[in-house]
Amino acid sequence: MASDPKKFVFSEVSVHNKTKDCWLIINGKVYDVTPFMEDHPGGDEVLLAATGKDATDDFEDVGHSDEARDMMHKYYIGEIDKATVPKKRAYVPPADRSYNPDKTQDFIVKILQFIVPLLILGLAFLVRSYTKEKSA
Repeated sequence: MASDPKKFVFSEVSVHNKTKDCWLIINGKVYDVTPFMEDHPGGDEVLLAATGKDATDDFEDVGHSDEARDMMHKYYIGEIDKATVPKKRAYVPPADRSYNPDKTQDFIVKILQFIVPLLILGLAFLVRSYTKEKSA
């Protein structure tokens, strides 16, 4: 590592998002992983999916080995200006689009799911007995 690492802004790093030009942000550091794309055990798609954002969580969730962490040093190219990295968006659950307190439609559907097969079965028995009487 250099004694005075280069500082990158997020917009500068995020444009490096292709197989032949891939940079990642992990723990506030910027890595040019382009030479590693073909050798990555998870494939290049995994690395490409981690571009354009802070990939720290993606990296940590996989549980990389100490060997993999040591390997990162040769791809290190500088630090990210953390003030330029967009904040993670909090998960907002979708609005409950059709709240139905009496569950009327659900009840009707469940009744129909029970009754319709019984009607079909009853109709099948009637047809069977009718055709049996005709043939006898």
